[in-house]
Amino acid sequence: MRVIAGSAKKTKLKTIEGMDTRPTTDRIKETLFNMISMYLADSSFLDLFSGSGAIGIEALSRGASFAVFVEQNQKAVCCVRDNLKATKLEKNAEVLTTDVLSALRCMEHSRKFDYVFMDPPYNQLLEKNVLEYLSTSDLLSEDALIIVEASLETDFSYVDSLGFSMIKEKEYKTNKHVFLERDTKEVSTC
Repeated sequence: MRVIAGSAKKTKLKTIEGMDTRPTTDRIKETLFNMISMYLADSSFLDLFSGSGAIGIEALSRGASFAVFVEQNQKAVCCVRDNLKATKLEKNAEVLTTDVLSALRCMEHSRKFDYVFMDPPYNQLLEKNVLEYLSTSDLLSEDALIIVEASLETDFSYVDSLGFSMIKEKEYKTNKHVFLERDTKEVSTC
C-alpha cells in the first residue's frame, strides 16, 4: 500500500497484521480520490475507523490542510503515527485513540470538517450510529461531504430520514462508497 499522489506520492505505508483492519486497496483509493481531489485543497478531513490512516494521509498529501484520525485499536494507532511520520505529514494531523462516538462528542463545538470518511467494520450498523450522531452535530461544514465505505449489502435507505441526501454510490467488486451530503431542500409549508 502506498500514497497515490501529492506531496507524499509513492511513500509506502504500513498496515497492521491480521484481520482487524481491511486496508482500502490502492486502486479503490485512487478511484475515490479521483472523484474528490479537485476540492481537497485547504479542506479539513476526518478519517473515522482510520486503520492505517491511508485515506486521511492521502487527503493530506493531496492538499487537505488538516486531518483528524480516529481509531481505537492501539496497534492501528501506532501504524497511523508511523505512516504520518514517514510521509512527513504529522504536523497537519491529530490522532485520537478512542471509539468514534466518543471522539465526535469530544470535538463537538471545536471543529468543523469539510470531509468525513468512515470505513467501519462491515454489517454492524456502525455507520448508521455515526450518521445519526452527525445529523444533529455542528461538526460538518456547510458543504461537507460524507463518504462511507461499506459492504455491498449495506442498506442506506434511511439516510433521508436523518436529513442526508445520497449524491452518489460507487460499487466495486466486494464493497462500495456511498457519498452523502446534508439535505438542503427547503420543506414546503403549503
